[in-house]
Amino acid sequence: MSTSTPQARRPTIYDVAKLAGVSPSLVSLVLQNPAKVSEKRREAVKTAIAELGYRPSRAATTLASSRTKSIGLVIDDYRNLWFVDLLRGLESVLTEHGYQVMLADSRPGENRIKEAADGLLAMHVDGLVIAAEPGATALSGTEVPTVVAGWRNGVPDDADLITNDDDGGGAMAADHLLQLGHRRIGHLSGSGGAAAHRRGGFRDRLHQAGVEPLIVGEEGDTTEEDGYSSACWLLDRHPDTTAIFAANDTMALGAFGAIKARGLSVPTDITVIGYDNSALAKSRYLELTSVDNRSDVVGVDVAKALLNRIQGVAPVSQRKLIDPILVVRGTTAAPRS
Repeated sequence: MSTSTPQARRPTIYDVAKLAGVSPSLVSLVLQNPAKVSEKRREAVKTAIAELGYRPSRAATTLASSRTKSIGLVIDDYRNLWFVDLLRGLESVLTEHGYQVMLADSRPGENRIKEAADGLLAMHVDGLVIAAEPGATALSGTEVPTVVAGWRNGVPDDADLITNDDDGGGAMAADHLLQLGHRRIGHLSGSGGAAAHRRGGFRDRLHQAGVEPLIVGEEGDTTEEDGYSSACWLLDRHPDTTAIFAANDTMALGAFGAIKARGLSVPTDITVIGYDNSALAKSRYLELTSVDNRSDVVGVDVAKALLNRIQGVAPVSQRKLIDPILVVRGTTAAPRS
């Protein structure tokens, strides 16, 4: 004899409709396209859903609408803190429209990125966000609306691209160091599209001031270990360096290690600027001066562009730049005389 207690019946869309005083089709519309429903009815349906604990069947929704209400996001390095704020911005918009984000992480490389994108496409996502270095062919034949987040190499002209103004951010870092009086300035860079733009803006602004930057790591990655090894190389060969601009906050952390290993301190001996204004930069331990690339805003605009593509209201591809902001903290100072 079974002693288990029967489970309560799961609430249905008809239960929600009855409690909210609307039709089942209107409940379905709220779940799939809430913007088309008046605020009063939308709130009534949401209240009923919360009260009943109703969970819509994703499989049923897919069959009814031929959409999965899911978006694929491809990244190439989960260690990069830039993705955290990007994802937060994406989800702040997509969840309001009933979409969930499916994440695929892959190491850099054209074939690997394409494999990750193909894996998401096999799950019948309604759209793709590429936040990785795709190469010339990784974006071809995606068959769904696709938006690229951040500067990437090999992005087709007909693809939507939403990114930080990294050239402007690099120039902003250069201006700050020049205004402090630095002239022996190193830059820890990397091989990706974003790093190239940050490097270009930084280098050009220094050249305008008659200063030749010491650039290291153009062909490498942008991890903490890369920051450490590049800073070691720089400081060993150019011990008169007074300031370092790192391509991201993670590399700046590696630079801190190299500086400390040589018995030097920040900013007394060497000034350090990072990029991304990540949680790492904001920590009380580092208090790192950093260029805020506002990646959460990039995520918001990427989501809006993708929804427009999905809904067929964006026939022309767009390029949009988000202006950065320099956040000055305790790691920058004038050079010692």
